[in-house]
Amino acid sequence: MPVLYFVRHGETDFNVAHRLQGRHETAINARGREQAQHCAGVLADLFAREQRGPADYAYVSSPLKRARETMAIMRAALGLDAAGYAVDDRLMEISYGAWESRTLPEISARDPQLLALREEDKWGFRPPGGESYRDVAKRVASWYAAVAADTVIAAHGGIARALMANFSILPEAEATYAEIVHGAVYVFAAGTMARYA
Repeated sequence: MPVLYFVRHGETDFNVAHRLQGRHETAINARGREQAQHCAGVLADLFAREQRGPADYAYVSSPLKRARETMAIMRAALGLDAAGYAVDDRLMEISYGAWESRTLPEISARDPQLLALREEDKWGFRPPGGESYRDVAKRVASWYAAVAADTVIAAHGGIARALMANFSILPEAEATYAEIVHGAVYVFAAGTMARYA
């Protein structure tokens, strides 16, 4: 079972404002760039413990700008070609459809009944024009089935939650509420997960 070194993209202004980003293209902010640099240091330490170097791993990113910026910063800090990584659409953030760029209070003011339905079944709920965590977990499982080597990933909170459910680290309903922080490396190995910050 390949080991995954998962990094959530660096902070964006949408994160600060608690706006649902989904597929919306946003850039990481100054703090997000610092977080990416920090994660590179954490990765270097983890690689050294395994007596391996940064070039011994595969690297893949979500195609969304905030994840790609994070990956490029990490790779450069690790002494690798900043652009020398793969991109996979299956690692894109969960789509919030018509809810993207809104806050939960804004959504609640416009459609409280729909938001209440989400709370009843966050794993299976699809926002208007969006996807459910169940949908995300399926595409992430499809991606992981083709992973052949220990891999560093730059992606999104929804992807980490899908991995947690797929690897039975948390039950599906609980995984949807898991906090995935910026500036940390989550290591998925042999059905376990550890966070290094």
